[in-house]
Amino acid sequence: MNKNTLSSLSKTEVEIVARLTYEKKEIVTAKELGSYLPSGFPYRNQLIYSLKKKRVLIPIKSGVYIFVPLESLPTGRRVSEFVIPAVFFPENDYYLGYSTMFNYYNFTDQQFQTVFVLNLRISKKRIIAGLTFKFIKITPEKMYGQERINIKGKDVIVSSKERTLVDLIDYNKPVGGIEAASDILQRFVEEKKCDIKKLIDYTVRFPKIKTRKRIGLILENAGVGDVLLKPLEKSIKKTSIISFTNHRKGTINAKWRAIVNDPQ
Repeated sequence: MNKNTLSSLSKTEVEIVARLTYEKKEIVTAKELGSYLPSGFPYRNQLIYSLKKKRVLIPIKSGVYIFVPLESLPTGRRVSEFVIPAVFFPENDYYLGYSTMFNYYNFTDQQFQTVFVLNLRISKKRIIAGLTFKFIKITPEKMYGQERINIKGKDVIVSSKERTLVDLIDYNKPVGGIEAASDILQRFVEEKKCDIKKLIDYTVRFPKIKTRKRIGLILENAGVGDVLLKPLEKSIKKTSIISFTNHRKGTINAKWRAIVNDPQ
């Protein structure tokens, strides 16, 4: 235990820290802190300010804090970045996705520093406990294919593996572009590391036609049969020609209405 920090705490602060430590709290609200204090305690705001200044409490948003036990103060222990976004979305209209989940599902060994939070309400960037959180507002049409996972006893909403593969093709910049993303998707399909039918169902629902065409081409190259691909093929009929890699030279694939074999 950090004796210097302990000696700087008031008697009430010591009691609060001991209670939070005993209850193994990681995230605590101002209301919860108030419930630990005697009735009519007049200095609640000053107490919270003091604990924030001593880095025992780290703000997430107004009235919500990360609690750092005294033994963790020297290293600045953080809670899992996965559990923080739920604080902003009590109605669960969010999910963790993009490169955050590329790491989780081992699509790549590259470690990404930004936590992406897709949601229906806000677009902004926040630094919380030294981590960058990027909140991206999406349309309701893209809010599907999520699942819940348990992180240290808390439910967290994330994109499923198959939905993350769709997002990988749509948001391919973090892994080095569409060709690198295509290699990842093709490998997961060929090695049977995902549910092909679910992946196709999620792709058919995706509102961006270019992404659907790209995934169709990749799945066909990975050996997925015409019967499974039929719904996806049907979803892109009578659409304009696109380029697989954004170059306009190459061979036109009539089935997927896309220019392929682009120059590198």
